[in-house]
Amino acid sequence: MTQGFLPMTKEELKSRDWDRLDFILISGDAYVDHPSFGAAIISRYLEAKGFRIGIIAQPDWKNPREFSRLGKPELGYLITAGNIDSMVNHYSVAKKKRKIDAYSPGGRPGCRPDRATAVYARKVKETFPDVPVILGGIEASLRRMAHYDYWNNCLHPSILIESGADLLIYGMGEKAVLEVAEALQSGLSINDLTYVRGTVYAAKQIESPNDTIYLPPFKELKASPEQFARSFALQQRHTEAQSASILAEPYDHTYIIQNPPADPLSTEEMDMIYRLPFERTYHPVYEKAGGVPAIAEVKFSLVSSRGCFGGCSFCALHYHQGRSVQSRSTTAIIEEARLMVKDPAFKGYIHDVGGPTANFRQKACLKQEKEGPCLDKLCLYPEACSNLNANHNEYLELLRRLRNLEGVKKVFIRSGIRHDYLLQDPDSTFIKELCRYHISGQLKIAPEHVSPKVLKMMKKPDKKVYLRFKKKYKLINQEAGLEQYLVPYFMSSHPGSDLEAAVELACFINKYEHVPKQVQDFYPTPGTLSTCMFYTGLDPDTMNKIYVPESPHEKAMQRALIQYKNPKNYDLVYKALQKTKRTDLIGFAKKCLIKPRRKQKKGKRNHKS
Repeated sequence: MTQGFLPMTKEELKSRDWDRLDFILISGDAYVDHPSFGAAIISRYLEAKGFRIGIIAQPDWKNPREFSRLGKPELGYLITAGNIDSMVNHYSVAKKKRKIDAYSPGGRPGCRPDRATAVYARKVKETFPDVPVILGGIEASLRRMAHYDYWNNCLHPSILIESGADLLIYGMGEKAVLEVAEALQSGLSINDLTYVRGTVYAAKQIESPNDTIYLPPFKELKASPEQFARSFALQQRHTEAQSASILAEPYDHTYIIQNPPADPLSTEEMDMIYRLPFERTYHPVYEKAGGVPAIAEVKFSLVSSRGCFGGCSFCALHYHQGRSVQSRSTTAIIEEARLMVKDPAFKGYIHDVGGPTANFRQKACLKQEKEGPCLDKLCLYPEACSNLNANHNEYLELLRRLRNLEGVKKVFIRSGIRHDYLLQDPDSTFIKELCRYHISGQLKIAPEHVSPKVLKMMKKPDKKVYLRFKKKYKLINQEAGLEQYLVPYFMSSHPGSDLEAAVELACFINKYEHVPKQVQDFYPTPGTLSTCMFYTGLDPDTMNKIYVPESPHEKAMQRALIQYKNPKNYDLVYKALQKTKRTDLIGFAKKCLIKPRRKQKKGKRNHKS
């Protein structure tokens, strides 16, 4: 039975009759006890295994006393920047400060430092030098080895070196954190924990040199983009638990050693974790500030799976969660939905049922059950693999049961749908019911681009696949008497995309689409293949040079081309068409993107058309 939120103060600690804590979890997010928040899952999981956990959420990093306000933990500190990378949380792709932080009280920005994981770890070490410090979460996971930092445009060493922490847990950390906790409780030193899967540690020497793959030394990575590309390509081959080896990255006086990933969770293990006694909301201390905005979208959402076999170059899921899909059972999800319906704030709408990709509810093929995903082949790129098991029956049954629950008016699917995977299903029942019951006026999908050279770098399918889906979607809605729209997401300035490719995309939009209201600029964040391309100018798979748009002006032109109808973009589009010698697209014909400039009248300023 739950005793309420985990303690954030000494008074709350006393209310549980605890005189000490085993672990203190420090988070860059406000404390939200909901299974969509990694800090909540890890803390509740350890609590269920008998450990006493306290929470320090968003400490004032300029005040050393903040890190000792719950006393000194017996076993260690667990540190995370929160659900989102602190730099992405703080800055737009243009490196401008964001005005809202949805993971802070009242949406107030500035409640955590830049590179929060490393800052918190160093402060803890200053306060309690002898207490083990263990890093986790997305920020640490994607910085576990040397990585490119977009915000100061240079290569950084492993976050273990920058933070001074003792151990790093990467990926989804339940299995690793429990093994570490039990080892520390048994009396082992943190320095003895060199064997735990899903962890990274620093050591002066390699214990199993014959079983270790050596990455290029950090000094070579800094000196040579080619070496960084080779290193990242090698790391990408060791992200699956079934096939990964130990990796070692040499530094001047130490090695950063990455153990293979933790084994994927079974359905039973996933069910157990999501059945933990979460309060499912933010701590009451934030009520006066207006709560924590991030809870709004997920409070009445259901996590059904983890992992993604999509393999998109610009996504860090491959590096963080792996490509093996892990799913909860239908029974467990229905149980959670029944609890949700009883919440007084529930108005009948389940906002989402999904995961990284909503319609991935099973491993891609039978081979993956034992051997894991292929190392030299992707499931959906350049075409769908012949072994792919594209079947939506189990997911469809789950959605049917959810929408038939008493008290449920509508079940939405808002996490991503892979339209290319959906097309591989010979049975159209799922897409028909998706259109009829699970969207409201529009379906968002992500073809990302149309230029073959850009799609190749993204590892996304040919535009013909998108057009096939678009046609099918329109037909199904017409047959059902529904007027619903398809909203495609396109990305500008991805590696491989020059101005000619951006013009090609603009012409496609002009022919087939309404001009999108939102455009996603490529954001080079740690842990993605695309970021490696951005930094090195190389395709790590082939080591061939690729074009990388870098100047702010060119990025602005590429973005403007996608939204060519916006009058504010006229000058940028005009310059882009001149630069690419596509002035044939300036005119009054249907194929044209913009009209010619109006002739300047004497005594009057020139007006843009």
